[in-house]
Amino acid sequence: MDSTLSWNLHIEQLSCKLNSACYVIRLLKPIISTKKLRTVYFAYVHSIIIYSIDFWGGSPYSKNIFKLQKRVIRIIMKVDNRVSCRESFKKLNILPLYSQYILSILLFVVNNTDKFTINSDVHSITARHRSDLQPPLTRLAKHKKGIYYSGIKIFNYLPQNIKNLFRNVKKFKLTLKRFLSVGSFYTLEEYFDWTSKSDPDCYVYIIS
Repeated sequence: MDSTLSWNLHIEQLSCKLNSACYVIRLLKPIISTKKLRTVYFAYVHSIIIYSIDFWGGSPYSKNIFKLQKRVIRIIMKVDNRVSCRESFKKLNILPLYSQYILSILLFVVNNTDKFTINSDVHSITARHRSDLQPPLTRLAKHKKGIYYSGIKIFNYLPQNIKNLFRNVKKFKLTLKRFLSVGSFYTLEEYFDWTSKSDPDCYVYIIS
């Protein structure tokens, strides 16, 4: 984070590292299998992307990192630049940047439940929002973009079947990763739009 409280400098540094990783994977592509390239991806690309992603992943400049991630996926899967690589993400079982950001944010939430207030703890309600988290009262834009406020909003948009698992961190993480893999969200807006319009019961199969 720089003096203006933005993550631009950090993202620029990540971009340089990912460009180097792209070069390495491109060199290795002709001589090793796709399976081994996937292993290289997790060692050299994934490890760079996930570092502090729950802090910088919501930045507008994070799209630059997503472009580089897609470049790597296209190299591994030999996908043309004009073709969406969403299916390639699914085949490789790799989460797109914003799906990874959602995962990291939500794991922060469930690993720090003592820092959040659940509706059912303060209200005697049986409505569908009883397991939602209560957002703090704030008008500061910086606060709303922070990990705490973002975590609450993202959690509250989860399908109910997944929310119900939040006290079981291991099962919550496993189920959430399956859900995000199926959704393969390219933006936060995709996540909010899909989960708000879909029938919560349609996610039962993900848990089993």
